[in-house]
Amino acid sequence: MRESDAGRWERLFADLEDQADALERAEEAAQVGDRVRAEVGDVRLYDRLRAAVGQQLALTVRGAGAVAGALLEVGPDWLLLGEPYEREVLVPFAAVTSVGGLGRHSAAPGSQGRVAARLTLRWALRRLARDRAAVCVFLADGCQLGGTVDRVGADFVELAEHPAGEPRRASAVRGVRAVPLHALALIRRP
Repeated sequence: MRESDAGRWERLFADLEDQADALERAEEAAQVGDRVRAEVGDVRLYDRLRAAVGQQLALTVRGAGAVAGALLEVGPDWLLLGEPYEREVLVPFAAVTSVGGLGRHSAAPGSQGRVAARLTLRWALRRLARDRAAVCVFLADGCQLGGTVDRVGADFVELAEHPAGEPRRASAVRGVRAVPLHALALIRRP
């Protein structure tokens, strides 16, 4: 009788150890899940897009609708798509309502470097002003403007309006329009 009592006790202790091990594994799994959720909570759209450079994306953009192309560049608050026929589209993040085509990867938050972190929408717009290329500007309300980016201020861009097929010449400029940055939906350049 003593052996059967001892065997029962051994089985009881073994069962308790198994339960404790299972409970510990469940707690560890819950902690890993919490850590993963916390880390994902630090990922920004910028980080997701940095990992997608070169991929084909499909965007919906407030005021402009569907836009698709290869992701060429990305900044902290903008992205540049390459559309067919060598057109480029600069899109402020503020106008993006959805992004399709992203893979599962993200760049590590904060890994872009100090210089890349300063290449804001204003920097990208200044590149357009420097190039003096004719552009088509789509506004968040759906309006379209054509011309050349002349100046970029702290919170606005000035567009010299002229016919799309003509270069910026004083005789072709019909007027200059200031557009608040928050009103931009996208800027398309041939």
